Amino acid sequence: MDRHDHWERVFTTKGERDVSWFETVPEVSIRLMEAAGLTADSCVLDVGGGNSRLVDVLSARGLDCLAVLDILDISEAALQQARSRFDNATTVPTWIVSDVTGDWSLKPMDIWHDRAVFHFLTEPRDRARYLSHMREVLKRHGTAIIATFAPDGPEKCSGLPVARYSPQSLSAELGDEFALVESVPYIHVTPWGAAQSFQYSRFTRVH
Repeated sequence: MDRHDHWERVFTTKGERDVSWFETVPEVSIRLMEAAGLTADSCVLDVGGGNSRLVDVLSARGLDCLAVLDILDISEAALQQARSRFDNATTVPTWIVSDVTGDWSLKPMDIWHDRAVFHFLTEPRDRARYLSHMREVLKRHGTAIIATFAPDGPEKCSGLPVARYSPQSLSAELGDEFALVESVPYIHVTPWGAAQSFQYSRFTRVH
């Protein structure tokens, strides 16, 4: 089963609260964005956002430059669930469905946010494409916030293998163009009570 079929099956057979990554309020993500200088004029890309509630929170704060890029999940079902919440909204985010290894483009953004996409990229060529897109989209001095499973986190998620990172190993993977500003260890509790060890890292683009 390829990635598209895998994630389409997940989002068409499971409810919003039946997936391990569900969170009602993305508290850590918002705090890191605020530390990076988030304002109503900021442009934010939520990478692999699917039906995440992050864009709902940002829209409620008055941001109107928002994009959700399902570059790993490739699930139209996930994005349709999220789109439906904005049916009567004045400002509607940009929704993009594309694989991380495919072709997609977006105007320059201030903040690149990724909660648990990068750790699914176990092949070097996929990570290289991810970083190429991040360099194309993120503004100079922009912020990248990337959350992955920590070294003591799960070895698999939703039946797929993952790569686990410390803030230091993630920084080494991104390279000298992105300076590590801060990191936050975080224990995510799934809807069924399992604890998963994450790390959130905030980077500034310096070159």
